[in-house]
Amino acid sequence: MASGQNKPNRLTVILPEDAIAFVEQLPIEKFHGIGEVTATKMHSLAIHTGADLKQRSSLTLPEASLSELTHHFGKAGQYYHKIARAEDGRPVEANRVRKSIGAENSFANDLSDIGQMLQELDQIAQIVEQRLEQHETRGRTLTLKVKFSDYHQITRSKTMFTPISELSTIFEIAKTLFLSIELENRSVRLLGISLSNLDNAKQTQAIQLPLFQNGNIIF
Repeated sequence: MASGQNKPNRLTVILPEDAIAFVEQLPIEKFHGIGEVTATKMHSLAIHTGADLKQRSSLTLPEASLSELTHHFGKAGQYYHKIARAEDGRPVEANRVRKSIGAENSFANDLSDIGQMLQELDQIAQIVEQRLEQHETRGRTLTLKVKFSDYHQITRSKTMFTPISELSTIFEIAKTLFLSIELENRSVRLLGISLSNLDNAKQTQAIQLPLFQNGNIIF
């Protein structure tokens, strides 16, 4: 939530003693895990900020307030009850394993020419290959994403027996998937390629720093 405060290039630091005040002033739509539908429902309950959420949760005894939130929002009510008080006991995972690598391009002008679409697909495949190389990994499942001018979106996937990372293979599979789609004279707004089922054996592992060096403790 802090990273979204001063986009795109500013830094927001929230100290522990400022966490509650920060949460109280935050619009309910800015909370992680609260989407458009949930925010609309909260608005209907006169909940517009973190302070509203906390106050509504404190109208009665804690047990009753928690049951009130779970009544309106199910199991998520327990989460909302905690975040209204800046409480989150989940451990920080600084080295999560990446599940997919991909790239996509949304076009300023919708594409209607097949040749141009394939040309754009080739450029996207090049970016995917570069990102795979940067992360020293390969993938077995290639997924093609196509969004049309009417914002209707479809995906097509193919899983290989062995992982791939070569540009020629990525493009040929993506091209085959693309040509299997019935365009029906529709123009294309977005194209994307991603690889999942990654071979993570070579991904960067967390490094344990040494406590001693040359017999001395490192401070």
